[in-house]
Amino acid sequence: MADIDQDKLAAEWEAAEDGAVDQDALAAEWEAAAAAEQPDFDTAGDGGLASEWEAMMGSEGESFLPQGGGGGPERILNQDEIDSLLGFSVSDDENGDRSGIRAIINSALVSYERLPMLEIVFDRLVRLMTTSLRNFTSDNVEVSLDNISSIRFGDYLNSIPLPAILSVFRAEQLDNFGLLTVDSNLIYSIVDVLLGGRRGTSAMRIEGRPYTTIERTLVQRMIEVILTDAKAAFAPLTEVDFTLDRVETNPRFAAIARPANAAILVKLRVDMEDRGGRIELLLPYATLEPIRKMLLQQFMGEKFGRDNIWEGHLATELWSTNMEVSAVVSEIRKPLGEVMALKLGDTLMLDATPDSAVELRCGNISLTRGRMGRLGHNVGIRLDAPLSSAARRKLTRFT
Repeated sequence: MADIDQDKLAAEWEAAEDGAVDQDALAAEWEAAAAAEQPDFDTAGDGGLASEWEAMMGSEGESFLPQGGGGGPERILNQDEIDSLLGFSVSDDENGDRSGIRAIINSALVSYERLPMLEIVFDRLVRLMTTSLRNFTSDNVEVSLDNISSIRFGDYLNSIPLPAILSVFRAEQLDNFGLLTVDSNLIYSIVDVLLGGRRGTSAMRIEGRPYTTIERTLVQRMIEVILTDAKAAFAPLTEVDFTLDRVETNPRFAAIARPANAAILVKLRVDMEDRGGRIELLLPYATLEPIRKMLLQQFMGEKFGRDNIWEGHLATELWSTNMEVSAVVSEIRKPLGEVMALKLGDTLMLDATPDSAVELRCGNISLTRGRMGRLGHNVGIRLDAPLSSAARRKLTRFT
């Protein structure tokens, strides 16, 4: 590094301003002096600063920055670890299982609120359908419950394998709708069985052909049988009438809820020896909301949430309970100053006569009215009216 006489350069610069020195030559000399002061980054030190920086970083991707104030090395994640954390990779298949943050963001499933009573209802529906479909088809039919899951309505419509028949039914008492889907295998199997097809032969399926009127009518009859069984399955819980609203083959015309709304999906398997198919029953959470408290119960009985033994014990204790009743002859209003000024011997004039009615109260509740009289050495009340409507409402609400 060259040493430069700053005083000499300053004197030359002042002389240049006075015009005694060539300014272009002085500017070139000044640039050369400034360049001489800058270090050579390519050749400084042992191999240059660039080689020192590469040696500092290391080949393993470690940084010697302090970690947590302890001064230890902090490990930097490589690309595979970053992909695993985010839950995706360039080489992953789109249909593969996702994990990490991608699974949280793109999650199509919703948390399934466990409804114990609903599972009992669907188990009862399976038993009823096994009997009713055997009578309907005159064949050996076995119905099994595959699973109960929770899904968003829009994702379910996009996952329906076509062709299929989608029946929209209405739950009258719940004032909402549900969806029942019958896949093509079960449709052709039902048509084959009802029209006398031979056993041991698979149902003929014609691709690209819409369902005929006969096929739709036969499947509609089976759907009506299933809805009747669904009404019987819900009967111990609550009275619900399921009526068929319409039958569609295009999922776009079977929309009964918003795409983001959650629904419960029940998948049933119908086997008829070597034939069969699937039935999917979808109930939006909005449909089950009126009976949600009933579905949260742990067991099924004739009277939900009631204990006859406890009711009898409570009634016995109520009959033997002592209750303080006050007899109010009359009431007057006085300013607080006059009440505070009352003295011993003062007389208060009440707006009541010996024949005036007396009001019986329990706390702030008015019970009934009566007449005051004397019975031996005691003062008694003879009731002239039954319990008031307000008292009956209070007692009914308590019991």
